[in-house]
Amino acid sequence: MNAPLPSYHFPGNDIAGPRFREAGEVVLDQFHRDGRVDAQWLGLHAREFALLWRLAAQPGERLCDQQLHAEAFRITFDPEPERVTADIARLCGKLAAAGAGHLICVDGDGRYFLEVPPDHGLSRFAAG
Repeated sequence: MNAPLPSYHFPGNDIAGPRFREAGEVVLDQFHRDGRVDAQWLGLHAREFALLWRLAAQPGERLCDQQLHAEAFRITFDPEPERVTADIARLCGKLAAAGAGHLICVDGDGRYFLEVPPDHGLSRFAAG
């Protein structure tokens, strides 16, 4: 009657690598391409999710715009050079609305990084 559909029925749901990654108190879900704090979803756009996913891969690592273009978006040239700044600003606004606006920081050289509190340990979602 309600038999499960075969896995090939939804081919777009194939996920390479881990499904979940933590960014401080935010749990990122690669299947939904979104993040949540407790039960509150952030409503991330694809570029915002890609930025946060990359920053959460190595908290504290400082990345410039060009590195984020290459590693988060897999492009080496962006015709809109200020686009990362705009994406980060929107992302920070969504994080702030969920009480996690402190996570993304920028250093004196304009490089972005994820600031995770030192007492934040890995939970059941390994940051792989």
